Amino acid sequence: MTTATEAKPQDSRGLAGQTIGDTDICSVNQTQLIYRGYEIADLAAHATFEEVAFLLLVGHKPSTMELAAFTDELVSLRAIPDGLKTVLRDIAGNPPHGPGAHPMSILRTAVSYLSHFEPDTEDNSPESELHKSKRLLARIPTIIGYGQMVREGRDPVEPDPNLGHAANLLWCMTGQKPSELVAKVMDVSLTLYAEHDFNASTFTCRVIASTESDLAGAVCGGISALKGPLHGGANEMAMEMLKDIDAFITSGEGDVRAFMDMAFAEKRKLMGFGHRVYKNGDHRAGILRSWGLKIAEAQGPDSKKWFDIGDEVQRIMLEDKNIHPNVDFPCGMTYFVMGIPVPQYTPIFVASRITGWCAHIMEQHEHNRIIRPLANYAGPELREWNG
Repeated sequence: MTTATEAKPQDSRGLAGQTIGDTDICSVNQTQLIYRGYEIADLAAHATFEEVAFLLLVGHKPSTMELAAFTDELVSLRAIPDGLKTVLRDIAGNPPHGPGAHPMSILRTAVSYLSHFEPDTEDNSPESELHKSKRLLARIPTIIGYGQMVREGRDPVEPDPNLGHAANLLWCMTGQKPSELVAKVMDVSLTLYAEHDFNASTFTCRVIASTESDLAGAVCGGISALKGPLHGGANEMAMEMLKDIDAFITSGEGDVRAFMDMAFAEKRKLMGFGHRVYKNGDHRAGILRSWGLKIAEAQGPDSKKWFDIGDEVQRIMLEDKNIHPNVDFPCGMTYFVMGIPVPQYTPIFVASRITGWCAHIMEQHEHNRIIRPLANYAGPELREWNG
């Protein structure tokens, strides 16, 4: 029998460094992040999220007429049915009016619920999947907002047809119309999070789609994968870490350096740093930090302190560990100064990444072969049951 050592000459856990398929949607490398030929910094500077969503889902840069029609269609699809509102009230409310379920679990349930009322749920044709993708893209901000309002014991607001996608998301979550700057920063963050090739949640979507399961089922799998703190939940954990540092400083226990030395000594996992692919820094992190800092500086010292702390943490991590921040680190600070509830950071990720997921699900179905890798057996040698 081949031994485990012979069968496994190198560490392949997590499929590290392995290419497992082709895609026309996104390219991730050490120097660039590209969506269908367009580099992320170019998109963040010059495209709206609606344009990026069209690019990913339809496959090309929209014309003026195409973008107008696409935007109008999304606005028309934002409303959610009364039955789903009842479900959201049952699961999103805090005790004793509900279990206060995790916002990502709420979102997963909502997507599953909606699929039962789609006339073409089981239709995996390109036309049907594009329509379903647009419906999910339009409704997810409404779901997030409704769930957050119920969570806070407030009356939910209806989507505002006069607001763009990013601004409407903020309106639904907070009940307040965002400033032009805040809406722009949200729009940029959605663009930065929209797509990232075969990451854990996207790969999950593709594995499910490869069995010829339906789009909603694959998206529910993606949401479940993104929920984990090692993936989408990292932006929430990064902000919680900054809160811990601030409390440490305020209590007089020490400064940022003292906290970081303590964290290193205790071998704490510091969220928002490092990346499986990027070894020289995440292209998206600097873009989002610069936009978030604009909001913090406009708000004053109480907001800017989070970026001051964050910059010091980043400096220490680079000097001591040679580890760069990923996009989740500035995201935590940026969303916090925007007044977004921390539990909604990862659902907002879904409001963006739904475009990439659906694009990959459609691509998988178009050129499908079931994804079924092999495993290296590392168990006992062959033995007799009656021996």
